[in-house]
Amino acid sequence: MSDCLTILVAEDDYLIQGMLEDALTEAGFRPQILSSAEEAATVLKSGLYEFRALVTDVNLKGTTSGWDLARLARERAPDFPVIYMTGTAADDWARLGVPNSILLTKPFAPAQLVTAIAQLLNTGGPTG
Repeated sequence: MSDCLTILVAEDDYLIQGMLEDALTEAGFRPQILSSAEEAATVLKSGLYEFRALVTDVNLKGTTSGWDLARLARERAPDFPVIYMTGTAADDWARLGVPNSILLTKPFAPAQLVTAIAQLLNTGGPTG
C-alpha cells in the first residue's frame, strides 16, 4: 500500500491499539502504531514514511506527551492533520492542543476516528 495513506499512531494501550489498527486498516489506511511519543517522534523524524496524519493519545508512557508529539509534527509541516485521543485531558485541548486539530474523548467509536481523519484530510481542518 502507498505511503500516501500511512497514519502515524501513538497509543500505549494494546487493546486500543488493536481497535485503532482494525478501524484504520478497514478504512484503507496503513497505520504505523507505536507505544510512546518518543518512538513516534523518532520514526517521524527519520523520514522513512510519508505520514498523512497523526493520531495520538494525550497521556502516554514516557516523558513526552501527545501534545508534544503533535507540536513536533506541526514543526515539520504547519498544516499536518492531528487527532488527539484522551479519556481525562479534554479540558487541556484549548490550551495545549495545536490549532485545527480534532479531539476524540475515550471511549469513542472506531467510525469517529475514521471520520475525523477523513475530515482533516479532505478539508485541511475541522469544521464546526
